[in-house]
Amino acid sequence: MPLFSELKRTHTCGQLRSADNGAKVRLNGWVDGYRNLGGLLFIDLRDRYGLTQVVINPQIFDPAMLAEAERTRHEFVVAAVGKVQKRPEGTINPKLATGEIEVNAEAFHILAEAKTPPFEIEDETNAGDLLRLEYRYLDLRRKPLQENMRIRHETTMAIRNYLDNRGFYEIETPLLIRSTPEGARDYVVPSRVQKGKFYALPQSPQLLKQILMVAGFDKYFQLARCLRDEDLRSDRQPEHTQIDMEMSYVTPDDVFEVAEGMMADLFKKVLDLEIETPFPRFSFDEVMSRWGIDKPDLRFDMEITDLSDSVRDCAFKVFADNVKAGGVVKGILLKGGGSYSRKQIDTLTDLAKELGAGGLAYILRAETGDKSPILKFIGEEVKDNLCRKAGAEVGDALFIISDRKLKTESILGQLRLSLGREHGLIKTGQYRFLWVTDFPLFEYNEEMNRFEAMHNIVSHPHEEDLPLIDEGFTSNLPGTDLNHPWRRAKALQYDLVVNGVEIASGGQRINRRELQEKILAILGIDKERAERMFGFLLRALEYGAPPHAGIAPGLDRIVALMVGSDSIRDVIAFPKTTNALSLMDGAPTAIEPAQLEELGIVVKEDRKA
Repeated sequence: MPLFSELKRTHTCGQLRSADNGAKVRLNGWVDGYRNLGGLLFIDLRDRYGLTQVVINPQIFDPAMLAEAERTRHEFVVAAVGKVQKRPEGTINPKLATGEIEVNAEAFHILAEAKTPPFEIEDETNAGDLLRLEYRYLDLRRKPLQENMRIRHETTMAIRNYLDNRGFYEIETPLLIRSTPEGARDYVVPSRVQKGKFYALPQSPQLLKQILMVAGFDKYFQLARCLRDEDLRSDRQPEHTQIDMEMSYVTPDDVFEVAEGMMADLFKKVLDLEIETPFPRFSFDEVMSRWGIDKPDLRFDMEITDLSDSVRDCAFKVFADNVKAGGVVKGILLKGGGSYSRKQIDTLTDLAKELGAGGLAYILRAETGDKSPILKFIGEEVKDNLCRKAGAEVGDALFIISDRKLKTESILGQLRLSLGREHGLIKTGQYRFLWVTDFPLFEYNEEMNRFEAMHNIVSHPHEEDLPLIDEGFTSNLPGTDLNHPWRRAKALQYDLVVNGVEIASGGQRINRRELQEKILAILGIDKERAERMFGFLLRALEYGAPPHAGIAPGLDRIVALMVGSDSIRDVIAFPKTTNALSLMDGAPTAIEPAQLEELGIVVKEDRKA
């Protein structure tokens, strides 16, 4: 076989057109298919650019090369040398960009043989997820995943160019940092030279980018690798990439303007879609009240209706007593649901109970009359009021939950999503962006009997709520009381949501040490522990920290939305399983005893295992 330098490709497998007719070319690629028809051997060569048909005529081909061509199989890597010619009349393939031409081979060589793949390299595959992850290098040869990687690349380039044009510096922060275990669990790395001590892999560059603001880099970004040892779902992986951004001397409005511009620029350049800006803004209280979730999907209607006033004095004590005790009665309307069967009602009721509801009340407005198990308790007048308030017409169904406000809204929010998916109400092919703002600064953990940060320990309170921070230290109200000062404080915290997916979270940061220490104290972190865990940040805040704010859109989630995938695994080259395993290389694995000795680590036997 000639030297590879003499066989190296002159063109890709997706490049040649009829204008190249007569050109002498060399192609390299994988064998996508081969056919022996009428004495001619047809071999389809594939690379990431496309596919080209190569024709081998045994009558004029060197016998040794012909033997090599005849033993070629799927996924062999080969080189073909020959001339471009137009395909004969009636054989043009309009589905291929190269479908008007073929290469009449003069030489053919196998560059690398391949075992029979465990699954076929086709656009659509029925191979199981675990098998595909084990042979990820084969899975990545499939066109859909290659297209996903292309879109991911174009996305990152568009982001870098946009932020560069807006005056941002891309600055890398360390991957080996100190552990600050206040959120998800850290991945830890033992130090060889400082035995018994550990680095942590960053869950986020949050504190480091704040320090960059103190250092004077007023517009920072990086495509940051973040690692979290947490339970996984379709939108989570042990490691992910976020578009980490921070700006000084700004308010949330400035962050919104930059982020919206970035999204509009990104979707135009990569998908050629116009994204309307500015995005609508809703407070946390409003989205919970209207859609029952802090990341609402606005591609379909079905807003929650407050029915409390209509049942406040009714004879049905389940409703009336709950409202008098400070609870609410709310419902959602399913247009055309009036013909729901008993089985459908039972399935929806079971879901409501799984979500924490005591039960599910309903009114079916059928053609033959209204049907409801609560009709005999509430009476016709109250029933008519409920239907009028919810806009329930003949043929519709009204589903009702009665409980505490947030619990009721959360249950109805999940029922809404379930009904939207089941009945095909979600409009595909569109992107509905929105901001959710004014989150509570704290939430109360009743099991742990303590306050926790709703989002972030560095989120700045609304300025008008700053007095509530001090009031809370002297308040006699229990943490469970909604009137406790800390329960009433709002954060300058915001999320960016599209199509029911939270793709970014950010906020105005605390830029004064005394306020940061107060927030940490509320979270149960005294000054000594705060100094031990966050001393480097607290000291930096003493040296003139400008007001600053930022956001961190999730690159993986954005690309998954752009390609229409429900899982970020489809847009990550080498993802893990839901058990955080890398099936391709077998990670994580045990390490050699000598390595443990060098690190000063003794591994205890797992008796359960």
